[in-house]
Amino acid sequence: MFSKSKINEPVSKQPSDDAKPAAPAGATASPTRSGDYPSSPPKPKPPASTLSADLHITGNIKTSGDIQVEGTVEGDIRAHLLTIGESATIKGEVTADDVVINGRIVGRVRGLKVRLTSTARVEGDIIHKTIAIESGAHFEGSVQRQDDPLNPGRSGKPGNNPAAAPSGGSAQPQAANAQGR
Repeated sequence: MFSKSKINEPVSKQPSDDAKPAAPAGATASPTRSGDYPSSPPKPKPPASTLSADLHITGNIKTSGDIQVEGTVEGDIRAHLLTIGESATIKGEVTADDVVINGRIVGRVRGLKVRLTSTARVEGDIIHKTIAIESGAHFEGSVQRQDDPLNPGRSGKPGNNPAAAPSGGSAQPQAANAQGR
């Protein structure tokens, strides 16, 4: 019996092993055609970087990934998905594809999708493509919808031009001074 079991096990394992390489062979054929499949497994998004509540940063933060801020940042932040926690305070410009604000921002907010939750406090302008403001959110500033809110050069000009139309000469030197500083 012991010998028969050994004979039966390898025989049953061999077809299973043969079946397994058959699937990768098919999978190997697909990546050869497109070349994207082998790089797909490393592409899963890493988790969001978290700046804890006890962290105080002075300076700009820039990432192509996601970031969650629970602490204090004095500077500009640029990210893909930016989540501002309830205990967070940001003093500077915030730019992201998706911005979820639960805490406090003093400065301009730019985003394709901007969401102010009921605990949000924003003192500054919001430039967005889509916006949602929950009941209870505090907001002081202006709201401007743009197709490309992430591009400051393009969105800054239309924002200044309508107001600068009556006094066009004075608005241009102000913009030059702001760029020169």
